Amino acid sequence: MSSTPRLLTPHSALFLDFDGTLVDIAPRPDAVDIHHGLPDLLVRLHQRLGGALALITGRAQDDIEPMLAPVLTYLPAAYEHGAVRRRADQTLTVAPPPALDRALAAARSLADRHPDLLVERKRSSVALHFRLAPALAPACVAAMTEAAQQDPGLQLLHGKAVVEVKSAQVGKGLAIEAFMAEVPFAGRLPVFVGDDVTDEPGFVVVQRLGGDAIKVGSGETAAAHHIPDPTRLRQWLQDSLQQL
Repeated sequence: MSSTPRLLTPHSALFLDFDGTLVDIAPRPDAVDIHHGLPDLLVRLHQRLGGALALITGRAQDDIEPMLAPVLTYLPAAYEHGAVRRRADQTLTVAPPPALDRALAAARSLADRHPDLLVERKRSSVALHFRLAPALAPACVAAMTEAAQQDPGLQLLHGKAVVEVKSAQVGKGLAIEAFMAEVPFAGRLPVFVGDDVTDEPGFVVVQRLGGDAIKVGSGETAAAHHIPDPTRLRQWLQDSLQQL
């Protein structure tokens, strides 16, 4: 894994994860600190790249858009690991929602007994956060694993202090592939920046397409490049902007 990813070029298509990538991980999903220059940086990169910039996140659309308003009301984006996707032409694609009753009941049952757990119900998934109660990680994983195994159309997704049950038909890699088949992304070299195991399929896709995968932080990864933390990533983005 190289520590010096090359800067963006006018022929790049940029895909960015949010939590742990553009912003530092917070104790709760609603407590992230947005760097004051981040929205403007994203706007300027979007312009310089001819619109070929998209956010690729596990967050729900209604959850994340207010954090980066008004930027995220028009930037291309894939929410909920790609279950909801806003194309560059502003049209939305929404995957059919999976049956999540068992997963939601399992998560809520555990959270009712342990107030430090947080249940996040999205349009196409259920996430159980245990950052404030790390000792409960095995119980959370076990409960959500059992729920996911009841339906072959569901997939268990492990993240940083979170376990999520989602549709097996969506993922960050699939979302990037969909963008790369559309204007203005088509024909460019993709660059995907992420920090978590949920980003690994995206790393594999962009490298298969001849682009660059950049891992933020430590940990085993398929990404060929590395940046230590979100602060350094924002500087790399700023340096890329100046080069563009």
